[in-house]
Amino acid sequence: MDTLETRELRYFVAVAEELHFGRAAERLGMAQPPLSRAVQQLERRLGVSLLQRNRRGVALTNAGQMLLDEGRAALDAVAAAARRTRRAGGADGSGGPRDRLVLAVKAGASHELLHKLLDAYAAEPDAAEIEVLPSGTCEQGEMLRDGRADVALMHTPFNTLAGFDSEELMTEGQIAILPAGHPFAARKSLSLAEVGDIPGLPLARWSRNGTFPPGPGPEIQDQTQLAQLIALGRTAAVFPESARAWLWAEHAAVPLDDAPPVVTHIAWPAHSRSRALAGLIHTATRL
Repeated sequence: MDTLETRELRYFVAVAEELHFGRAAERLGMAQPPLSRAVQQLERRLGVSLLQRNRRGVALTNAGQMLLDEGRAALDAVAAAARRTRRAGGADGSGGPRDRLVLAVKAGASHELLHKLLDAYAAEPDAAEIEVLPSGTCEQGEMLRDGRADVALMHTPFNTLAGFDSEELMTEGQIAILPAGHPFAARKSLSLAEVGDIPGLPLARWSRNGTFPPGPGPEIQDQTQLAQLIALGRTAAVFPESARAWLWAEHAAVPLDDAPPVVTHIAWPAHSRSRALAGLIHTATRL
């Protein structure tokens, strides 16, 4: 049997992520015995062991790890198909609403470029409606994979472009954003090592895939929170040069002389055949 049902994939992924049948059942809103039976039936159908069971819980076999990776991608693809189909359906029929594209952007990044892109595309005949969806650090790729976004502005080396088509739009340097009154704010440049070791001013920590990297800096949820904490002298941050557009009077921006350049790309799912998306990409590459 080479086919898998979405339901059983969802069951297995929950167990594989929790590594505990009880917690997985609670997460799925179901009883544990039918969940255990469903996973056992899946193993029999595939002819492999997906889990190693013991008194303390479960562990993934090599086959289980493979199905977890593939299963996540498959569930994302199903969710993406549903979301994009609903958006396409909104434009059906004469006199109905026009096409709509969701553009994921990292909050505070590529501010001027984004303005230019939206204005230039809006002037195109038959331009689709663009919904701008702000995202956290490195979330744009996940939004493309699960269909929350149709296209994204992504930034290497922070984002990975694997699995997406993309076009390069802009290259820029990086800056340290500090409280305006800090002694380092008067420097002409700083190094990454200096910024990472400022006494009393730890670097802010952004969530990545739901977890925060270790460190003494504050956990940041959004750009407004970050801006306020920098102004209060509680943290510092590293951003692309274009972040100067949203700085407050209480902030200072100091160039980093050894930071790698940040390249902004417009990226989209490789399988997309949307004419509206093709028009947006064409506009972006002409900026």
